[in-house]
Amino acid sequence: MLARTTTVAFEGLEARAVDVQCAVSPGLPGFSIVGLPDKSVSEARDRIRTALSELCIALPSKKITINLSPADVPKEGAHFDLPIALALLAALEIIPAAKVAEAVSLGEMSLDGSLVAVAGALPAAVTAGTLGATLFCPAACGPEAAWVGATSVHAAPSLKALIDHLTGSAPLDPASPGRLPEVSDTPCLRDVRGQDRAKRALEIAAAGRHHLFLVGPPGAGKSMLAARMPGLMPPLTAGESLETSMIHSLAGTLEEGGILHRRPFQEPHHTASVAAIVGGGKRAGPGQISLAHNGVLFMDEFPEFPRAVLETLRQPIETGEVVIARANAHVRYPCRFLLIAAANPCRCGLLFDPEAACSRAPTCGEEYMNKVSGPLMDRFDLRLEVPAVEVADLALPPGGDTSQTVAARVATAREVQARRYADHPEVRVNADIAGDALMEIATPDAEGREMLSRAADRFRLTARGYHRVLKVARTIADLAAEETVRRPHVAEALSYRLVAAGDI
Repeated sequence: MLARTTTVAFEGLEARAVDVQCAVSPGLPGFSIVGLPDKSVSEARDRIRTALSELCIALPSKKITINLSPADVPKEGAHFDLPIALALLAALEIIPAAKVAEAVSLGEMSLDGSLVAVAGALPAAVTAGTLGATLFCPAACGPEAAWVGATSVHAAPSLKALIDHLTGSAPLDPASPGRLPEVSDTPCLRDVRGQDRAKRALEIAAAGRHHLFLVGPPGAGKSMLAARMPGLMPPLTAGESLETSMIHSLAGTLEEGGILHRRPFQEPHHTASVAAIVGGGKRAGPGQISLAHNGVLFMDEFPEFPRAVLETLRQPIETGEVVIARANAHVRYPCRFLLIAAANPCRCGLLFDPEAACSRAPTCGEEYMNKVSGPLMDRFDLRLEVPAVEVADLALPPGGDTSQTVAARVATAREVQARRYADHPEVRVNADIAGDALMEIATPDAEGREMLSRAADRFRLTARGYHRVLKVARTIADLAAEETVRRPHVAEALSYRLVAAGDI
């Protein structure tokens, strides 16, 4: 008897359909799994055998062969347990083979037959919807998978419950989308004393998704400023929410069956490895830059990260995606994030204080900042010094705009950009524009062009630096609700790139 069903193998964000075939034939008794399974997939036979024994289902004294097709695609993960078990039960004529053949399933199985949650239910549901198939998954994965809405999701707490559903004795109700996680109050920008220039830079960065580099002594408020960035950015759109949630689903970080509706904020420690930052590992999973997709990646103590880690950021910053190369596959993950890097001016952090700086100043500062290469530094649109806050200022009441006020201005600027780039789906914000479109949209008036030309010659701006100044100037004009990029907008954009460049 031959039966089959469908499951998925994950290749980046893509959940690739895998045909699970089960043949029960005469021969020496045995249970084999073929089709390039890894260790966890091969161990499925022991989990399934024990679970079926708990359900008083005895395997026949025949040869059982499970084939996972296509055979040249690596099969990894315990989520193959459920589809293998369903194909086997269909081959034994315990459940209807036709219903199993029309379904996509995934889930890990305990020895008592209960189904354990697995990562990747959201992209699996997308694939099931594409195939027009029903999705079977563990009960804990149902609320997450149901958010896709393109397919019927039946989430079972155990294999026994799923058998009862397929035989019609106790049908399962379709799963409903989980509740969105409650959003805790985000810290307010008014909590940061002083630092008006840095707050303005935060607003510009949020409006156009421009990368920001902050340099200042310890305790100046760099981390406080970065932590307030998500509160300045608009909520995720429906498309962004699904795309970002699929990445977090693969990483197993979605909570309570909900999907993300607030922009992610990732802050890896400076001891993180290359695989942790850009992705990789045994299963080529997403890294911090992909988990920060459509959100914020905050890298504190930026020069303390290993040089290899910092250099791997250069290409993803430009392309908005990362390719993890393996001997048998190339896995792609999107990673359009807003990078905020923070650093002390030197190892002791007192370079800007003439009375407290060490005897090696300013050489120590140059050596410390040289850990960040010139090409990487050139990719930061906004670079500024965050000076130390006077003790007297700490006693003053909160001042300046609240996060809600700034967020309203940012949202208005983002709406302007959404209308401008409506016919360009690959462009979402000003940071994405390039080529002829950049020159058409962001070219300043005559006075602005003259100023930018003189600055480019005097400070020897690279072509990338020149274009990034134009993008920032375009964002500043959007915040001012002006159609034309003018000289004041160019001047402010240059101030964030050139004045700080001398200090850094």
